[in-house]
Amino acid sequence: LMQGVAAAWLMTSLTPSPLLVALLTTAGSLPLFLVGLPAGALADVLDRRWLVVVTQAWMLAVAAVLGLLTIPGWMSPWGLLGLTFLLGLGGALSAPAWQAIIPQLVGRRELGSAIALNSAGFNMARAIGPALGGLVVAAWGPGPVFLLNAVSFLGIMIVIYRWKPVVEETRGPSESVRSAVTAGVRYTRHSKPLRAVLVRTPAFIIAASALWALIPVVASHDLHLSAFGYGVLLASLGIGAVAGATIMPRLRARLSVDRLVVLGTAGWAGGLLALAYIHNLVVLNAVLLLVGAIWLVTNSCLNIAIQTMAPNWVSARALGVYLLVYQGGFASGGVLWGALAGRFSNQVALTSAAAVLIIGLATALRWPLVTGEDLDLSPSHHWREPKLAFEPDLGEGPVLVTIDYHVADAQAAAFAQAMGEVQILRRKDGATRWELYRDPAAPDHFVEAYEVASWGELLRQHERTTVQDHELEKRALELQQPGTSPVVSHLIASRQTS
Repeated sequence: LMQGVAAAWLMTSLTPSPLLVALLTTAGSLPLFLVGLPAGALADVLDRRWLVVVTQAWMLAVAAVLGLLTIPGWMSPWGLLGLTFLLGLGGALSAPAWQAIIPQLVGRRELGSAIALNSAGFNMARAIGPALGGLVVAAWGPGPVFLLNAVSFLGIMIVIYRWKPVVEETRGPSESVRSAVTAGVRYTRHSKPLRAVLVRTPAFIIAASALWALIPVVASHDLHLSAFGYGVLLASLGIGAVAGATIMPRLRARLSVDRLVVLGTAGWAGGLLALAYIHNLVVLNAVLLLVGAIWLVTNSCLNIAIQTMAPNWVSARALGVYLLVYQGGFASGGVLWGALAGRFSNQVALTSAAAVLIIGLATALRWPLVTGEDLDLSPSHHWREPKLAFEPDLGEGPVLVTIDYHVADAQAAAFAQAMGEVQILRRKDGATRWELYRDPAAPDHFVEAYEVASWGELLRQHERTTVQDHELEKRALELQQPGTSPVVSHLIASRQTS
């Protein structure tokens, strides 16, 4: 956070352009938009601990270069943007792994509180960092702030290196990054709760980013504040966010995540209008305290919705997709509102962003948010090992899986409906095609048929099925005729085995 204050203030001293100042937000958030998917896949495929350590080392080096170039006055606006981008690249590669570590530390019922606590820690830094950064910038300039930021990464590296996580044993074959990316996109595409988050997130963040993109310009050019005064504005937001974390459990006890995001969106729109039209610093800082709490609650709710609905095998990839959408909206919003402020005024840009937020509330009607803290998303391990005459290579495929069921005619409609839910979980876990067939010569005979890309992917699909998924399968199995059991067959494309 000290880094952000120093970079924003340095940019306002290097150029009067609101667009270039706003592009700092874009430069910091664009990397996650570009590498969010592979970063999530890496965090699920590789050791998350080592991934965090390496990316922290990268950011240490970039921050040090930034400081060493700034102190002698060699920094330019475009150089600042470029190094901010590289710093953001390290953060982008680290972010999915960092957030996916949280479920490894607490149980699912405590996950919501842990996410809020993690956000509170970040926002406590947001409260202290800007004011401290403003003091350091005012006393010694932005260069020393960048060097202090470099040193801070060293502490994180040491803590994460010494952490010894409990490794969850998997029986399936390892996965390539490319395959992992495909699986992550497929899972989020076929998960209705995750799709809702991915719609609601840009509906909020694109317009919400206007405050972060324009608050340095408003502080410098409209309010005529010093670096310390700008830091105080950000500190008000940070203190409010910490307060938001303390009341988050009580809010969640009374209101759903969906309702909290709706109220938070409306409240943030009010915060944009306050920044645009309130020039009394006492009143503005008081409003920003409330706005900071709104920011933490809204973002925590979106994060809770994504993390509690994704099982561990795909959690970092789901977070990668979420962060891609989040930071893509943040980056594009920064460009949009910065350009609008440069063309018209800060008031026009902030008012327009507030209007977009209110319009975006309509997405809540079709895409409500849900959470899964009470769901068991641990592996079910209920699939039996297939009986084989030969062991296929992991890359052989595609593989056609057929499952025969016998269902009385009176239960046929209910069975077809239950199998609709099974189709979704099969597609989430790896199926590329799926159909349910009925034998006209024997109306009680149904055949579920689906295809996966390879034998290795089939084995991974068996590992991915959760206890909650198996409960959905049981609803269909309970509709079978008494005394019958499903019969599973696996067929590999003959062109691969001939």
